Amino acid sequence: MNYRHTAFAAALVCTSLTAPVSAGEPRAVIELFTSQGCSSCPAADKVIGELAHDPSLLTMSLAVDYWDYLGWKDTLALHGHTERQRAYANARGDRDVYTPQVVVNGIVHVLGSDKAAIEKAIAQTSASAAPLKLPVTIAVADGKVTVNVAAVQGDGNSGEVWLCPITGKAPVAVGRGENSGHTLTYTNVVRRWVKLGDWDGKAASFSMPVSGLSGAEYSLGDVDRVDVIVQSGVTAKPGLMLGAATANLH
Repeated sequence: MNYRHTAFAAALVCTSLTAPVSAGEPRAVIELFTSQGCSSCPAADKVIGELAHDPSLLTMSLAVDYWDYLGWKDTLALHGHTERQRAYANARGDRDVYTPQVVVNGIVHVLGSDKAAIEKAIAQTSASAAPLKLPVTIAVADGKVTVNVAAVQGDGNSGEVWLCPITGKAPVAVGRGENSGHTLTYTNVVRRWVKLGDWDGKAASFSMPVSGLSGAEYSLGDVDRVDVIVQSGVTAKPGLMLGAATANLH
């Protein structure tokens, strides 16, 4: 995942907030683990493209690299996405790591091409776990991305704050492997993960320069939006999505 804890240490600032935070919380964060080398994945990629039109959903495509050995190296894959998918399986206590797989709100997984199952998982997690109740806002101004996370009363409230540069649409002509000869379009592709910090239940603000959103494999011009999630647990054992927000750059 190329998790980065220190690269922006000088640019990240954490301070107390003095004003209340308001946000329109999404009803679900949907992570699709997909691969250009998986013949079953295009149907799921299409479903994510459809769900992305729903403004109440935060959809993310996470390309994995474990099918690269079949003859085509996924051009969008991050090894960290493979690690994240395995970490989810570890957190659930199962061995269900496959493509296309959707993880809903950090806690329930379903077949990524089954739209009805995804909607059912959204309803299930909303009823049983109360995800995404934490207000999170993003502002892009003066060359900076600023993230505000609200305070929550009570003990035991904590999580990790992550920022993801997102490419809205990424067409890829696949030259080998199971999808050889096809041009596939990926929606809301996660290009990198930047850890902004840890949230301890208190109101906090984090910021980083817009120029820092670029990466080794893509340019700033490839970044259409930024997503931020606040997730319980730790990187090796991620849990419930506590809060999320998105902001367009263009």
